[in-house]
Amino acid sequence: MDWQIFPFDGLTGTVAVPGSKSHTIRGVVAALLSSGTSSLYAPLISEDTVSCCNAAAALGANICKKDAFWQITGCGGVFTSPDKVIDMGNSGTSLRIITAAAALGREKITFDGDDSLRTRIMNGELSALTALGASAESRGGFAPLSVCGPLRGGKTKVDGTTSQYLSALLMALPLAEGDSELELDFLNEADYVRITLDWLKRCGIKVAYSEDLLHFEIPGNQSYRNFERVIPADFSTAAFPLAAGVIAGAKVSIANLDFCDLQGDKKVFDFVREMGGIMENEANCITVRKSQLTGKSFDLNSTPDALPVMAVLGCYASGKTELLNVPQARLKETDRIDCMCRQLRKMGAEIEELPDGMIIYGGKKLHGAVVDGCKDHRIAMALSVAALGAEGETVVLGGEACEVTYPNFAADFTAMGMKIIQE
Repeated sequence: MDWQIFPFDGLTGTVAVPGSKSHTIRGVVAALLSSGTSSLYAPLISEDTVSCCNAAAALGANICKKDAFWQITGCGGVFTSPDKVIDMGNSGTSLRIITAAAALGREKITFDGDDSLRTRIMNGELSALTALGASAESRGGFAPLSVCGPLRGGKTKVDGTTSQYLSALLMALPLAEGDSELELDFLNEADYVRITLDWLKRCGIKVAYSEDLLHFEIPGNQSYRNFERVIPADFSTAAFPLAAGVIAGAKVSIANLDFCDLQGDKKVFDFVREMGGIMENEANCITVRKSQLTGKSFDLNSTPDALPVMAVLGCYASGKTELLNVPQARLKETDRIDCMCRQLRKMGAEIEELPDGMIIYGGKKLHGAVVDGCKDHRIAMALSVAALGAEGETVVLGGEACEVTYPNFAADFTAMGMKIIQE
């Protein structure tokens, strides 16, 4: 579905962004690996989290879903053998974490997904699982792929190109037959690993690790404790109403954000303040208004999902904005560096593409254009926000991709005054 979007100056309203995708997926997998019944309150209900739930159910979890409450009874790592391939849809996080969990079992389990998921490289994880006792088959390191356990534990090197490999192993290895030791030469996206470690601690799992998160010791034969938890709001999603507010807001309030949470993308609020964004704390909300932004230099290594929206903010800032040290942004649902450069140039932006980021030369007025969301939820939402301050109409091809993490994006932004025609 394509979105026709018209410029609008004066967005007004309050947005309660949905729950964190990262937390919701880890919560579902932690519940699957527990033997008891766990409760997730206010989980993100989206295509990616539904894929994760479906996979957990295929492995033997009993899941009862209500609107803002999921009750999950796990199977302690003793899985049923699915009678068909498990479809992970477009969820790379779910594929990686569930694949490692499935390697605990003694039956071959096969995973696949959509065309985009089939481009998500899995070699780094599969080689580590093999070194730790499991067997794996794949299409040259991509889905469709199969794993068969049991994981026996041991010592191996882990590729830190994406934090998801490490998070997947950290969640599965406490149930391995023996102890494990993981070493990394480097780690991108460290804050996502901290979220994983927080979930393990809450579930009674013991892991020893170095301060730089490059060495881990995981005792085997542990048990996950069941839990109850309210899922925090998603800072990755909150970045879009934040950007819309400083580009075209009269008064945009973002509710229910917990700045004590470990999500790395809360740093985007600091980035926007550094650029000159006007922000106020107001009755458990962050309220933002249209602001004069100035370009700055940002290291996005721990916040790769922020790249699309930060690229848009750079276009509306005076001077030069540098988005650096984020090569893993090329390995997401799309090559986000390439896609954002190409699409924003269609709107008149001046951008220099770098191997690990981009430089945006701001101060040029964007104009409406036909741009492609590239079947990537964050790109579709970022381009929709860019359209707010552009001259003339913008058409975002594939706007429905936002349903992966923010199903109510169009409804929430329409309620604030943005004109979106869905074709």
